[in-house]
Amino acid sequence: MVVLATKLYVEGDAANRALDSLDSLVANALEGLAAEWTTGLRDDDFPSVTITGEDAAVARNLLAEEWGVVTPHREVGETYVGTLESWDADGFVLDAGEPVRIPTAELGLGPGGPSQIRTRYGLVQHTPLRFVAGETAQLAEAERDRLYGWTRADTGRVNVNSATRAEVRATVNRAGHADDIVTVERLGLLEQSIVCRETTDPPGLLSDIGPHLPAEMLCVIP
Repeated sequence: MVVLATKLYVEGDAANRALDSLDSLVANALEGLAAEWTTGLRDDDFPSVTITGEDAAVARNLLAEEWGVVTPHREVGETYVGTLESWDADGFVLDAGEPVRIPTAELGLGPGGPSQIRTRYGLVQHTPLRFVAGETAQLAEAERDRLYGWTRADTGRVNVNSATRAEVRATVNRAGHADDIVTVERLGLLEQSIVCRETTDPPGLLSDIGPHLPAEMLCVIP
């Protein structure tokens, strides 16, 4: 069994749609392998995938590489994934099966306090983030590079939580903005990043789609 480092925190029909989406994503990832699987949900909202079959070990490694995994056994200096649970004056707190605090000085994302940094990089709650384990955890260099890349790009973004990629795409289309975006990138199961075209104003896009999605949304403006 692997526990994927992405959370499913919606309820009702939205939860069922999210689980169906996850099952489809697992099916795509494991296509061609001699493996069978069942998906479930832990009490802490992390989904689990139980895998059997000749290629079970390969399948577990593929899912771990794509999503990151929640594990109680972390080695100092190794990179893991946690979801952004909260933030305060002292830094970020990630949920990696247990709270992992990253002090502000170890974020490495430029000036400002954690709240300002979160807003600048469009980090909606529950976004999966890579960190390096240690006595004091730090944001992984690859994660810093990714986030800096968002602010240095030619186009802006609108980041969204509480919705699957398909739901976000459908909302953008219904709002008449299909031609105003490049794509919708998946950050986590329920966290997406809408990549705008150069001529698209991220705050304007957020204003138009916001009423149709019960989600937290933040803009990334280069």
